[in-house]
Amino acid sequence: MPGISARGLSHEGRKQLAVNLTRVLALYRSILDAYIITPSEFLENPSQSSRLTAPFRKHVRPKKQHEIRRLGELVKKLSDFTGCTQVVDVGSGQGHLSRFMALGLGLMVKSIEGDQRLVERAQRLDQELLQALEKEEKRNPQVVQTSPRHSPHHVVRWVDPTALCEELLLPLENPCQGRARLLLTGLHACGDLSVALLRHFSCCPEVVALASVGCCYMKLSDPGGYPLSQWVAGLPGYELPYRLREGACHALEEYAERLQKAGPGLRTHCYRAALETVIRRARPELRRPGVQGIPRVHELKIEEYVQRGLQRVGLDPQLPLNLAALQAHLAQENRVVAFFSLALLLAPLVETLILLDRLLYLQEQGFHAELLPIFSPELSPRNLVLVATKMPLGQALSVLETEDS
Repeated sequence: MPGISARGLSHEGRKQLAVNLTRVLALYRSILDAYIITPSEFLENPSQSSRLTAPFRKHVRPKKQHEIRRLGELVKKLSDFTGCTQVVDVGSGQGHLSRFMALGLGLMVKSIEGDQRLVERAQRLDQELLQALEKEEKRNPQVVQTSPRHSPHHVVRWVDPTALCEELLLPLENPCQGRARLLLTGLHACGDLSVALLRHFSCCPEVVALASVGCCYMKLSDPGGYPLSQWVAGLPGYELPYRLREGACHALEEYAERLQKAGPGLRTHCYRAALETVIRRARPELRRPGVQGIPRVHELKIEEYVQRGLQRVGLDPQLPLNLAALQAHLAQENRVVAFFSLALLLAPLVETLILLDRLLYLQEQGFHAELLPIFSPELSPRNLVLVATKMPLGQALSVLETEDS
């Protein structure tokens, strides 16, 4: 279940929504802070979007196909509306979104990514796509590209969320008239990277538009990444500890399907809760440490899982275990699953409060911003895009929300 877009609410209505969310989250925090449908474009083939041509689908998983098409089309409309001269894709990874925007939609795109290996792969995929498009043109002369193609310009650079990034603001070419007009975008920009986009938009006059889809809320700096708005920061109960923010990143639709199947994989929650009790007994100050994925958990005995988990958090895997206590935990499996399900039902409220805080932060500075549903939540649970401009959006909102045919 995605968060709430707050579309159609007045500024005062959005502030009141934030008040209501903090009250509900405070009421049910003990649950949240504890351990414990196919889109039409995939009806013909579940692994290939019918809305993307074959060259743009290659090397791209179905979820990402859906995301790059929908966000790319929205960015193109927003770019046209605001008169942008260049799109900057921050945290571009292997460049799938950048490639679609540049070679599929004809936008001038700069891609910024901190991982050298991902940038090198993105450049190889650029060349592979260009060759595929050239072959397609030879087979179908009637669809020859009339304007020159521009591959994305890739830059290896980490973006510091606490400072402005000069590289992000540099234009690829001098605009014909006046200064460059930049549109910043990020597809599931992780943690503070989404916050960095907001700060560049608010501080830099050359950045005139923003289309940001956030992710990995548990990686937000505290303080610094949340809250951003003065309104939310002044509300009692606004605090969102790590566990609440981590829960907001789960896929409710996917979990509902797992519940219907009632498979052995649900046992993971019970195992993790048992591991937490062992960790707290051994190291009381080590609360809720991140445990890297343990494969095929449901095939392990509970004591085997606990031993592997202890090793992953830096504790002695040979610590003496109370097997009777572990078996007692295992007997509570169904209750643990029910408790986790309750927490997951409340998780969209956490995501909504985080995104609403970002929306109010921009509106407090006089900018025009909206949260729009953009992805199918069954494919992409983090499905709200924060759109912001420095000019009234007006009727452009209806255009942005309309999916291209």
